[in-house]
Amino acid sequence: MEGFLNRKNFLNTLKNVNIWDIIIIGGGSTGLGIALDSSSRGYKTLLLEQSDFSKGTSSRSTKLVHGGIRYLAQGNIKLVYEALQERGFLFKNAPHLVKKQKFIIPIFNWRLGILYWMGLKIYEWMSGSLSFGKSKFLSKKEVINNFPEIENKKLKGGILYYDGQFDDSRLAINLAQTCVKKGGILLNYFQVKNLIKKIGNKISGVVAYDIETKKEYSIYSKTVINATGVFSDSILKMDESKCPIFIKPSQGTHIVLNKSFFSSTNAIVIPKTTDGRILFCVPWYNHVLIGTTDTFIKRSVLEPKPLEEEIDFILQTFRKYFISNPKKTDILSAFSGLRPLFVEHSSSIKTKDISRSHKLIISSSGLISIIGGKWTTYRKMAEDAVNQAIKVGNLIKIPSFTKNIKIYGSNYPYERKNTFWEKYGEDEFHIKKLIEENPLLSAPLISNSNSNNNYYCTEAEVVWMVRYEMARTIEDVLARRFRLLFLNARKAIDIAPRVAELMAKELSRDEKWKKTQIASFKELAMRYYYSIF
Repeated sequence: MEGFLNRKNFLNTLKNVNIWDIIIIGGGSTGLGIALDSSSRGYKTLLLEQSDFSKGTSSRSTKLVHGGIRYLAQGNIKLVYEALQERGFLFKNAPHLVKKQKFIIPIFNWRLGILYWMGLKIYEWMSGSLSFGKSKFLSKKEVINNFPEIENKKLKGGILYYDGQFDDSRLAINLAQTCVKKGGILLNYFQVKNLIKKIGNKISGVVAYDIETKKEYSIYSKTVINATGVFSDSILKMDESKCPIFIKPSQGTHIVLNKSFFSSTNAIVIPKTTDGRILFCVPWYNHVLIGTTDTFIKRSVLEPKPLEEEIDFILQTFRKYFISNPKKTDILSAFSGLRPLFVEHSSSIKTKDISRSHKLIISSSGLISIIGGKWTTYRKMAEDAVNQAIKVGNLIKIPSFTKNIKIYGSNYPYERKNTFWEKYGEDEFHIKKLIEENPLLSAPLISNSNSNNNYYCTEAEVVWMVRYEMARTIEDVLARRFRLLFLNARKAIDIAPRVAELMAKELSRDEKWKKTQIASFKELAMRYYYSIF
């Protein structure tokens, strides 16, 4: 069906195309955005991802679609303006996933409060016709009414402003589906092993390995784009072994608590922390998400681990502003993402001071690498990358249309309802049809679930995710399609066996596969659950 992800069909197409216009390496927000931009312009487009879509940084964000108020304080006007424009496009094109969210900055010092007010008015003005709402002063009483748990002894008041919130990995899946509707082909669990070069040392394709079938492919293309985020250097070194290192990975850790520690439906911004960063406390799927940190790490890994000092920093900062006293044992899940910060040379600069603007690197071989950036600006990053690919690959010049392309799922025939089903957009009706055809699939995965519960998820959704969203492992389902691993690792472990049963039936897997999958997922989930104790 149009817009659905089907690995078998994509493999058949792969075998029948002699040369692609653009191959994208990497299936995070940047790679998926490039694939959509490229395919919507009519170019033959192939995306290859070594794991699952958004497995890395793109599923581990603070779940904000925003201009970045701290970048405004740094004077990075261009990035903030660009991000605010892109925030508006995302809200228009993916209304089932991107929501307007109220944020409040508490004021404990009137001098700083005036500065915040001026900054937020500029922020609001820069968004122009795409503004999410007007900022305003709140009294001390109004702030307390919004946040009953706030420590209010020195509280003077607050400032309310509007920004965006979204579900990052669900958007990634919808981007992939939109790309397919435009004719693109995407393959997960497909690892690029090497680059193919022709006379003159120019890149003409990639050697890739299908992790599932254990088959190797030589795939030819007019251009290749490296969109692998924190792993960009590894692809650059395939191209040139002595290539300088451009990535300085920075780790951002988040924790998730029960909403009893933070009952508000509004988000709060802690504007000044000991490391100079902003800390957000954001309601997310009936929990509270708190983060983030900014810690240099020595090397990039696919599954980064929260550091104990990061957990301590988040908890200590939270306790400073709230009367509740969460302990490590109260943390339901803790996860880390790696930012691919671009640096031109080694330096002692702090991570918070490195620009989040994206950079395009064109190697002498024609390899295009895109580094840096942020989720909110993925569309503009993609447009820039494809524009460059047109030049490098000598492709017919076609303009970008993505400002006005509705993201798959947005064809929702009624107003925003903020229900459990809304994140699926139009696919809500397809999933419910599965239940009509087989009522047994309406069974909840967690026995005490109901329509208002945090953990409302049905067996039908697992079947749907395997058949039409290319979920291949328990982790794909529970981490990135359901968000349960990120919300409550213990609950995710509990339902993993039933998910394995449903997936095995859909994928025609045996008992050995189920046991291996359950053991592997439990080992992973313990990192989210026990690594912090």
